[in-house]
Amino acid sequence: MRLIHLNSQGASSHPPRGNRAAPSETPAFADLDLCTDLLDALRDKGYTTPTPIQAQAIPHLLEGRDLLGIAQTGTGKTAAFALPMLDLLDEHYKRPRAGRPRALVLTPTRELASQINDNFQGYGKHLNLRSTVMFGGVGQNPQVRALKQGVDILVATPGRLLDLVGQGHVNFDDVEIFVLDEADRMLDMGFLRDVRRIIGGLPRRRQSLLFSATMPKDIATLARSILHDPMRVEVTPQSTTVELIKQHICFVAKQDKSRLLKEILKDESIKRALVFSRTKHGANRIAGVLESHGVSAAPIHGNKSQGARERALASFRAGEIRVLVATDIAARGIDVRDITHVFNFDLPNEPESYVHRIGRTARAGREGVAISFCDPSERGELKDIERLTGQALEPMTVTLPEGRGESMERSGARQGGRGRSGGRGRSGGGGRSGGNARSGGARGSSSSGGGRSGSQGRSRNRRRGTSTSAPRR
Repeated sequence: MRLIHLNSQGASSHPPRGNRAAPSETPAFADLDLCTDLLDALRDKGYTTPTPIQAQAIPHLLEGRDLLGIAQTGTGKTAAFALPMLDLLDEHYKRPRAGRPRALVLTPTRELASQINDNFQGYGKHLNLRSTVMFGGVGQNPQVRALKQGVDILVATPGRLLDLVGQGHVNFDDVEIFVLDEADRMLDMGFLRDVRRIIGGLPRRRQSLLFSATMPKDIATLARSILHDPMRVEVTPQSTTVELIKQHICFVAKQDKSRLLKEILKDESIKRALVFSRTKHGANRIAGVLESHGVSAAPIHGNKSQGARERALASFRAGEIRVLVATDIAARGIDVRDITHVFNFDLPNEPESYVHRIGRTARAGREGVAISFCDPSERGELKDIERLTGQALEPMTVTLPEGRGESMERSGARQGGRGRSGGRGRSGGGGRSGGNARSGGARGSSSSGGGRSGSQGRSRNRRRGTSTSAPRR
């Protein structure tokens, strides 16, 4: 039996489901007609109220509609597709065949793939469904073994997936639900051609979802080609930043950036910080400088082995290191609770990346602080960021101790009207970071893992509650 009912044009259309709050309301998870097993898993995690994108997307996805979701990081979009996907796969259960997943989630980075798979495991722990994750940088044999056992849900990055398809280990014939996540980052990382190859091998009759934080022309074209009459769900306009983030700008000479970062990190209210570097070498250097001055730090970027990246991320989550230094590519998928501060050591070349970066703090309704360093060569990037976000970053000032490094005023780069880095040991526009800001992970997102959701042989519980559980269909 197919998972979804299909109309004559090949679009998905699930039979109407029972009582459900209107998408415009602010329901509880129990109002969204999810099965009780999923509600139990959500309750175990302490989640009762969906985020806006979850409240808007889940009812449409349970009906089998295609969906275009435009949402920044930290809005809970992973649960927005994971919960209804688990519900539908379980309700129309059939044993998966070897190498033939029933659902495919395509995502750009290893970390994000691991976190999405961990979400499926956590939410589906009471269901008899299997999920596994597939990415490069590690041996393929465990991934191939998992595929041979049969998986309901495959979460993968494009390169390794195409490699195993070419070897005959993966077949798309049974795919009933397809999710393309972080589509704009796929474009930025040069994966669009691979994505199109994968989509070309999928069955025409399927339910398709596309999520993107921004909607450049190429992604809009791709969306039109793979989605049929989709529902469009947009939370937080793509050109704005999270309102709960206090955003500051530090004008500083390039050679003084390390000293400025060390000085700001003396503030003990900065409990857990994420620092962005433009290059891999820069990330290594920044982490090394911090470590040499007694600040626990670790770099994470594409040149690191998968094991090293996972160890660094695990140590950051556990609070064993205070600062994680990342490049943009490696940062996709870093979903860590209570990141109090994000630092842009280097301003990004693309202003949209600024929005993604600072969205790592102020998650799940908490507050956060973002501090950006701007040297004279980066004034153009700053203007682009302020134009995109529609707001000027607030200049702050930090007094640097005596040390090496030429001030901006001596280098003739005075920043008119925006604070200055003039005088000995002075860096304009920095700042002891405003207050004790808190942060937290987005509800509906998680970390790494692979394997099975639920114990083998467990009877599938499709009960619908009457009061504390979901309404009957």
